[in-house]
Parts: sequence; structure tokens; C-alpha cells
Amino acid sequence: MPHVTRTITRPSPSLIETLSALPPATLHEAQGRRNALDWRIKPIYSGMRFCGPALTARCTPGDNLMLQVAISLAEPGDVLVIDAGGSSEQGPFGEVLATACVARGIAGLVINSGVRDAAAIHKIAFPVFSTGLSVKGTVKETLGDVNLPVVVGGVSIAPGDVIAGDDDGVVVVPAADAARIVTLSREREDKEAAFMARLRCGENVLQVLGMDRVLKAKGCTWES
Repeated sequence: MPHVTRTITRPSPSLIETLSALPPATLHEAQGRRNALDWRIKPIYSGMRFCGPALTARCTPGDNLMLQVAISLAEPGDVLVIDAGGSSEQGPFGEVLATACVARGIAGLVINSGVRDAAAIHKIAFPVFSTGLSVKGTVKETLGDVNLPVVVGGVSIAPGDVIAGDDDGVVVVPAADAARIVTLSREREDKEAAFMARLRCGENVLQVLGMDRVLKAKGCTWES
């Protein structure tokens, strides 16, 4: 039976702010290369970026009724995460709903379907990550769920999980694990900064990254 939950538990604003300063690729690596959404879910324009707690909804393909319910319940900083059935044939989100999102202070949209009105959405600078663009409209008929776990891009996402996206794609950080992932991500950023400092000084990339040892262990031979 369709179900709508009005209230969710969100991570603290300070934790969201900390995570937002870390690249999604780093958050993915810090989780053991897990929780990255399918590569097909990408920003509709380069330069779009978001980070915030997920507010989830499940819609029937070709129907955006529950997407509108989700918008009505979202709080400033939330990221709408919509399971629209995986069909890119329709555009259940466009300029009108993007305008509503901006007015409510919503941080972004992730949806496993097409969207439309791309130029208008770009103009108002609302971050939208989708599987593509489609001029086809949708009906508003079928009930679904809001604020229950969904699977989008092959990843299970619960309401309140932190979701971050940039030009590379989208990654999920489970709310219960977010503080630990921050620590691991910072350690990775520091390590990579040290690597790049050595590379800028002209050191050999294989030695800096330790690949010389990997190649030797795998039995790679060299010939002059």
C-alpha cells in the first residue's frame, strides 16, 4: 500500500557542510569503492553540484504525482532522490517543478528517468542529475511511497542518507557511517596531496604511487 512519511531524521548541518567540501569521488573511494550510483545518472549541465540529506520517493514510470508530494515535504538543503522506474522515455521533472524546488531551498534532484526543460533549469541553476533528457510529459495519477528506502542507480538509499554529486556522478554516504567516512576521506585527500606535491617536483609516478613494487610482484619484466 502506498505510504507517505512526513518526518525524517537528517544529519547535522555541520556534518553536511563537512561532507560537501569533499569530492564525491573521494567519498566513493573512502567507502571501499562502494555506493556510487550508475554512471548513466549525470548532471544535465556541467558544473552542477550538490550535497545534502536524501528525501526519497517512488513514482510509477510516466507519472510524477509522488514527486510533487516529495517537493511539498522537502526542507531547505534536502536532495530529492526519485525512483521513477528507470525509464528515460518521459520527463517527469521540468521548469515548473524546478521553480518550486528553488523556492523551497531544495539542494538538488537525482532521478532514474529523463527530465525536460533543460535550458530553463540551467538558467535558474537548479542541480538536476538524471539518465537523460526527454520532451515527453507525464500524468499525475498513481500513488507511490515517500520517505521509504529506494534503489536508484543500483544503490539502496534511505531517507536521511547523505547524497553528493558533481560532474563525475553521484555517491551515497549512509547517515550512520557519515562521520567515519569524513575521517577516511580527509586521510585520502591528505595522501593524494602529498603524492601530487612529489609529482610536481618531478618524481617518477610509478615510484610515488608504489606501482613499481606492484609491477615487480606481478612478474613484470623490462627490456631496454
